Amino acid sequence: MSNGVAGAPPSTRDREAKSKMTIYGPPPIEYHRIARKLKESEPTHNPRYPFPVSPMPTTTQKPSLLGMAPSFGFGDRLGLATPGHLDALASEGGPIKGIFAQQSIREMTRTKRSPQQVMADAARTLEQEGFNDVWGADADHLKTPQDVDATAAAGFVFFTIDPSDHVDGQADTYDGPALEQKFAAVRPDAAWFEHYCGRTVQVPDGPKIAFEPHTVMRAAVKYGRALAHALELGAYIRAAADRLGQPHEIELSVDETPQPTTLAEHYIIAEQCREAKMNLVSLAPRFVGDFEKGVDFKGSVEELADSLAQHAAIARDLGPYKLSVHSGSDKLSMYAPVARATRGLFHVKTAGTSYLEALRVVARHDEALFRRIVDFARRRYDQDKATYHVSGTVAGEPPSDQIADVRDLERIYLGSWAQLDAVGDGEGRGFTNGGRQILHCTFGSVLTDPDLGSKLRQLLESEPATHRQVLAEHFERHLRALRRGL
Repeated sequence: MSNGVAGAPPSTRDREAKSKMTIYGPPPIEYHRIARKLKESEPTHNPRYPFPVSPMPTTTQKPSLLGMAPSFGFGDRLGLATPGHLDALASEGGPIKGIFAQQSIREMTRTKRSPQQVMADAARTLEQEGFNDVWGADADHLKTPQDVDATAAAGFVFFTIDPSDHVDGQADTYDGPALEQKFAAVRPDAAWFEHYCGRTVQVPDGPKIAFEPHTVMRAAVKYGRALAHALELGAYIRAAADRLGQPHEIELSVDETPQPTTLAEHYIIAEQCREAKMNLVSLAPRFVGDFEKGVDFKGSVEELADSLAQHAAIARDLGPYKLSVHSGSDKLSMYAPVARATRGLFHVKTAGTSYLEALRVVARHDEALFRRIVDFARRRYDQDKATYHVSGTVAGEPPSDQIADVRDLERIYLGSWAQLDAVGDGEGRGFTNGGRQILHCTFGSVLTDPDLGSKLRQLLESEPATHRQVLAEHFERHLRALRRGL
């Protein structure tokens, strides 16, 4: 499987690829034919689609493929955070490369930004700051060809496929008869079923995986349609990039399920991507534990480390490709184990945490506005949290009028590094405040509110030094935690 970068380490199985085709058969769908057909066609256009298919802004700064370098995604929902991100990377990044233009289609829709705006904001700042290293641009959580057309035209080169609409999140709960019934419905999308049934694979320097029939059947029910969709969209991405004469690399996200991705499921997904010649640079399984938005990892770090090591062995064997951690913001307690288990082959994706640091600037410079945002977010939270994995509740956090000192309000709703440092945890764990989740999930409502959104932006533009400083401190801690595992 190519990773699109010259000099990348070769796969341990590349030499066996031809012989493997006789064992596993051809790819389940003729993806090369699909790619050729899509390459010859015009970009898909939907007149109701919110984003125009616009070219990349003119700038000397253009994103590159990052390949197997350890990488960190700095999501920026306002287009004002890149200076602080750059300072953190320069100070603590070491070998870690930055992705500075990163936003999902859902985030762009909620913030009313276009892919071209996201790219232009990042590229303009990098140019102004004289940045001279490689950097990435992640078109995050793509679900449709229209998503691909809009982001590829804007110059994105890293494409995250999100097939979650096609995942059966209840697959692990089905009993025998129910599983067989579900399998019959997805059977056409799992032509690979017989190729795995009854096999046992010893992953070099990793686990032994037994593909029992019921294991493969459950994998087909859970991920069969999602994998078929991902492979088709991967072929479309390749064709779209070829049309534009641009490089591309792909991340596949299969993490949005209630139950962890099993080793057998990971193996099947990765091997099918390889057989279909997808330019896979990273894969995001659903790992053990809880990855809630805006707070530290919940669960056993030791259990996670053991699981990561086994998943990482599969990634080295079938790729190599990186393991990607989604909802990676603020998960400081697990960063070193991630870096260590993957041997540096990791990608960490963050987004909402930069928005929360913007609100910290508000708390320090405009107390009245911060209190208004807190109370507005409390009113919006139960509706806005519907698409997020969170456990924080409005009932669990006080309204702003019950907290007299704004510094206490900031601590409750945003957390305090000084407080964690005082008990010796500032470098080993992230925030756990439920109030952060209330503010995190309501970003779209705040930013698109005619009054609050404009006042927030005006304040950030008037206080760039504070904004830059709080972001730098916040992400320096993230990057230091990761580098401890390298």
